[in-house]
Amino acid sequence: MKYKDIIAEMTLEEKASLMSGKDYWQTQDIERLGIKSIFLADGPHGIRRQAVAADKLGLNEGVPATCYPTAATVANSWNVELGEKVGEYLGEEAIEQNVNVLLGPGINMKRNPLCGRNFEYFSEDPYLTGKMAAGYIRGIQSFGVSACVKHFAVNNQEEKRMTIDTIVDERALREIYLTAFEIAVKEGNTKAIMSSYNKLNGTYTNENTHLMQDILRGEWQYDGTVITDWGGSNDRIEGLEAGNELEMPTTGGETDQEIVAAICNGDLSEDILDKSVDRLLDLIFTTQNAYKKPKIDFDIEKHHRVSQKVAEESIVLLKNDQEILPLKFGKKVAVIGDFAKDARYQGAGSSIVNPTILDHTMDCFEESGIINIGYEPGFERYGKKDPKKIENACELAKQADVVLLYIGLDEVTEAEGLDRKDMKIPENQIELLEALHAVNPNIVGIISCGSAVEMPWIDKVQGLLHGYLGGQAGARAILRVLSGDVNPSGKLAESYPLKYEDTPSYQHFPGKEATVEYRESIYIGYRYYDSADVDVLFPFGFGLSYTTFEYSDISVDKNGVSFKLTNSGSKAGMEVAQLYVGCKSGNIFRAKKELKGFIKVFINAGETKTVRIPFNDNTFRYFNVKTNQWEIEKAEYQIMIGASSADIKLQEEVFMEGTNAPLPYVKELLPSYYKGQVNQVPSDEFEHLIGEKLPDPNWDRDKPLGYNDMIAQCHYAKGVFGRLLYKSVLFSHWFLRKIGKRSTANLIMMSIYNMPFRGIARMTGGMVNMPMVDGILMMVNGRFFKGFFHLLKEKFKLAKAKNPKTL
Repeated sequence: MKYKDIIAEMTLEEKASLMSGKDYWQTQDIERLGIKSIFLADGPHGIRRQAVAADKLGLNEGVPATCYPTAATVANSWNVELGEKVGEYLGEEAIEQNVNVLLGPGINMKRNPLCGRNFEYFSEDPYLTGKMAAGYIRGIQSFGVSACVKHFAVNNQEEKRMTIDTIVDERALREIYLTAFEIAVKEGNTKAIMSSYNKLNGTYTNENTHLMQDILRGEWQYDGTVITDWGGSNDRIEGLEAGNELEMPTTGGETDQEIVAAICNGDLSEDILDKSVDRLLDLIFTTQNAYKKPKIDFDIEKHHRVSQKVAEESIVLLKNDQEILPLKFGKKVAVIGDFAKDARYQGAGSSIVNPTILDHTMDCFEESGIINIGYEPGFERYGKKDPKKIENACELAKQADVVLLYIGLDEVTEAEGLDRKDMKIPENQIELLEALHAVNPNIVGIISCGSAVEMPWIDKVQGLLHGYLGGQAGARAILRVLSGDVNPSGKLAESYPLKYEDTPSYQHFPGKEATVEYRESIYIGYRYYDSADVDVLFPFGFGLSYTTFEYSDISVDKNGVSFKLTNSGSKAGMEVAQLYVGCKSGNIFRAKKELKGFIKVFINAGETKTVRIPFNDNTFRYFNVKTNQWEIEKAEYQIMIGASSADIKLQEEVFMEGTNAPLPYVKELLPSYYKGQVNQVPSDEFEHLIGEKLPDPNWDRDKPLGYNDMIAQCHYAKGVFGRLLYKSVLFSHWFLRKIGKRSTANLIMMSIYNMPFRGIARMTGGMVNMPMVDGILMMVNGRFFKGFFHLLKEKFKLAKAKNPKTL
């Protein structure tokens, strides 16, 4: 242990106190030993240090900070160096705001397009995600502060995220859901990891010794700190034994006392506590060293311009019929759409950044050179139909050469704690588009949202740009692409299905009660669409440019692949060349192809460059569930270089000797997986895959509600109080939406409706303890008066313990 001498000076109570927060955002301090508090702040795409005191509950407004494009946006750049640059600027701002640990990046897989937090995650591919995340981490930590990669692991839905049990086979767990974390640990050297809320195969992730000890601490040799998601601790002792050091936020000392009691009773080894304290002290001391240098205020304007550069390189050109873009000189444009006036530039929830500057489209036309003849909102932002707005928009469109139509999803549709109901753009926006097309077919659509959407209307637009959520400078960045000042180079980091029903997890998302079954196994995103021959609207890795590129002269050796890339067009541009690998053997079920490398290259018009993408430890491996380790299959492998997963330009083969591991599966028992047709896997076949019987997916309605049951389950509570509580929460949500308080309504669903009862104690900073929760449970389970008086008694005892002189 690094800090053995300091730990030896601590009392048992002091050591235990370090294992939970001092308040909502700070760790505990021990002044007599020189141990200071460190500050943790949300910050996947900008610092959200709350402007109010750290002991105030809630998603309060943050101190102004640069709002960079979200991870879903930056992933479309396919530029690891750019991600590292974002990280560096985030690290610099963290220092300026006295933040020690930045809670990001988020690197969960985009298993399903409806996950409400997809805007905060990079990709459906673990390799791309891991490489981008490692870049962010290196950048952030170059300033001496710590990144905190989240949410570890298989947290792929927002609904019931604090209680849902994720059922996934070991191979999919390793290859799909843990690979990005592995790269973040091994290549990014992250100092901190945040455990997720959910269960994994029956055990909460922060108590899951297979996940936390066997894999994270054992195989990956991770020696950093693991932090719970806020309120994510279930059994504190089991979490500590698994290696989850820091519980956030504070519980008012309640769980510290549990740790002390467990050690005194012999239920917990003090050695485990000491090692946990040692790892946390390392995080505290190393991040405090960053503040020994003279502090310099960051350049707000410079950071804004960096945010713009990142957005420019991440914008994806999806359609450009008749080369309507870039806009020709002198063309008159009509600007239509509410998102043009009030930019949609970030997600919602804990990642909301208070921007230092905010560009709006209407303020940026003069410098763009685009001739704007007027603006009309065209639609109501939150879906209400307004024929008059459509009429006014059409009158303006008749006068223009080109219509710039800004459409997308509003702030409360994509939000933490909630999943989207569908993949559609709101109907009132589509009605506007159809009306505009009737009077002026020269329409360029600009989409603002953080995830994939269906586009049955795509034939109504001549050009289509997807800006995703471009941060505070995103509006100006889009205009620079429209005008031709910037040649678009973004490529999609996720597939766009023709319709939601085509997605492999359609039948099993989200988990509605006790469990969610990942029956599609390794076949998520393009892995499924390619293997099952399902047509998509836009494939993974797709993106157009204002120039053209030609691929030639592939050469493969044991260490990598080389080829030539030529800019055959008339404009300088950047191309993302992608390496895919496919195994020709049919002995083990595998996706048709998997991304195993990529490179972004700038090439002048007419220039040819020789490009090389090296192989690495990930290139040929698969996880063998029989040997319980990574293996390489002896086989011929297709080495494919493409402009997208569906546009393979060059191909060669290479033979690998392999590791001669035994075959992990009985082929006849897993026909769906060997065919890649996994959208309707029967239960018995999935049970063969996971090697055990499936748990009951339904809540047990015969049992009284307990700590890990949600307030949402009060609809079948035995007590009238419980059912009234349930109805009052639903009414509050309905009423708040009715009066336009949509964000507050969402907050109710996230922080009350889907909250387990234990969360009432874990999230209130010590104002409510577990004995008080016992009283609440008595009330909802039909013993109202006994529970009410128990609650009052425990509340009085808690108040007396905190302020003995005042009572």
